[in-house]
Amino acid sequence: SIFRSIGAVIASLVVAMLLIVAVEGISEVFHPSPPGFDANDIEACMAHVANYPQWLLGVFVPAWGLTTFVSVWIATRLGAFRHAAHGLGIGTLLLLAAIMNMWMLPYPLWFELANLLLNPLGIYLGTQLGRSRPAISPKAAG
Repeated sequence: SIFRSIGAVIASLVVAMLLIVAVEGISEVFHPSPPGFDANDIEACMAHVANYPQWLLGVFVPAWGLTTFVSVWIATRLGAFRHAAHGLGIGTLLLLAAIMNMWMLPYPLWFELANLLLNPLGIYLGTQLGRSRPAISPKAAG
């Protein structure tokens, strides 16, 4: 079961990274980085984020929440005994990453508050739905 737990965590992290890359790809299509942009330059990153269109940030909120939900659901569903700890661990990592991102970059307050609502909701729903088992009908049981 330890290998199942490790596999569940790795699978959910891979899915989380793929979804994050997809969201960043969408961002790059609608709000491209300026020529010569250096992603390691925090001042350049802050200026880029400060100019995000509000509608695009409105797309990011549910996208980040959905990324958290799907990743937590996968970790919980695939983890040994469908234990919530797998999803809670992944969800906590994603929530901390989002908080760190919002702390470092100048996002609007509404965006930060919405993320602080949707990400924990994604964690809760992902663990609850990941743990659920299909009901056994009386005909199947006997």
